[in-house]
Amino acid sequence: MIALQSDERLDQVNEKVSLIRKTDGLTFGTDAYLLASFIRPVPKGRAVELGAGTGIISLLLAARERFSHIDAVEIQPDFSELAGRNVALNGMADRVGILCADVRTLRPEDVGGEVDVVFANPPYMRTDSGKRNESDHKYIARHEVCGTVADFCEAARRLLKHGGYFYCVWRPDRLSELMGGLLANRLEPKTMLFVHGDEEAEPSMVLVCAKKGSAAGLRVLPPLLLHSAADRTERKRELSARASRVYDTMSIYEENEE
Repeated sequence: MIALQSDERLDQVNEKVSLIRKTDGLTFGTDAYLLASFIRPVPKGRAVELGAGTGIISLLLAARERFSHIDAVEIQPDFSELAGRNVALNGMADRVGILCADVRTLRPEDVGGEVDVVFANPPYMRTDSGKRNESDHKYIARHEVCGTVADFCEAARRLLKHGGYFYCVWRPDRLSELMGGLLANRLEPKTMLFVHGDEEAEPSMVLVCAKKGSAAGLRVLPPLLLHSAADRTERKRELSARASRVYDTMSIYEENEE
């Protein structure tokens, strides 16, 4: 029997991962799953997640054995504790470590040395945007209270080995800020993917992979369309064939690209 607090619920994400989450916190969404699907595996490598929340992205990657070990960093103590319980719930304590820390002061020695991969789903709203009448959990997770996207890029630069990769999901309308943060920290954008609701919609998110110390050279993948515009009036929209494959395999890449 799993002991839940009064403000918590238990969700079954898939056949491999269960998740305790706070009812007033952010739910597990498309952005987290697509980021996990965008990250290329380094089975013998080590990774760090910046801003882990409930730990869902690290859990998804650990369940697929994408890395030998992941350190998931979260600044909110109650979410850090929750992520630790999620790791224990899923029997992944040997593959995922939880660290309550501020990405702005994080150093390689805090995670056992430089790592192969860093990934993040950073807060995407400025502190002067959006409504404030929401829970503190949601406000901190959504707004740049505890670090801007440039701070996340700087943390990635500190933690990565030379030649290591930083993966990020971000808002297209603020893409220039992400690019500025990457280039200022010698993180060269290498792969980019825009995600659209359908073929008639503007992109709702962008996935970016950057390499530390690399020469310039960016590959923009074909856009990922989640649905067809033809079923916009349907209450439940069917996933496109490509999106269904991504959800089934937890990989954005074709088999020969892995």
